[in-house]
Amino acid sequence: MLGRGDMNMKVGQTGMTLDVAGYETIMEGEDMRAIVLTLDRGQTVPWHYHSTTTDSFVCLKGPMVVETRAPRRTYVLNAGERCAVPPMTPHHVHGLDGGPCQFMVLQGAGIYDNVLVVAAASR
Repeated sequence: MLGRGDMNMKVGQTGMTLDVAGYETIMEGEDMRAIVLTLDRGQTVPWHYHSTTTDSFVCLKGPMVVETRAPRRTYVLNAGERCAVPPMTPHHVHGLDGGPCQFMVLQGAGIYDNVLVVAAASR
C-alpha cells in the first residue's frame, strides 16, 4: 500500500522531504532500488541530483514531466514511457500542467542520496 512520503530534503545535503500522495519501496538491495511515487495535482519532486546513481523513470500514470539542467531537457512521459537521468544531473519531476501522476524510479548500484539544488537552478 502506498503511504505519504516523509523524506527530509535540505539544500546541499543528502536528505529529502517529499510532500507526495504516495511513496512505496518495491525493493531495495545492495545493487538496485525500485520505488513508486504518486503525485497529486500540484505536487512536485523538487530540484535535486544524485552523486553516483542514475534515476530511470517509468511512467505508470500520466502524463508526467522530468526536467533536467546541464543539459537542459524536458521529457514528457505517458504511461509505459521512460527516460533516464544520469548522476550529477539536477532534475525535477511533476505532472503535466500540474496534474497528478504516478511513476517508478529504478536506481542501480551507488549512493542513494538526494542532494537538493538551490532555487536558482530551476530558473
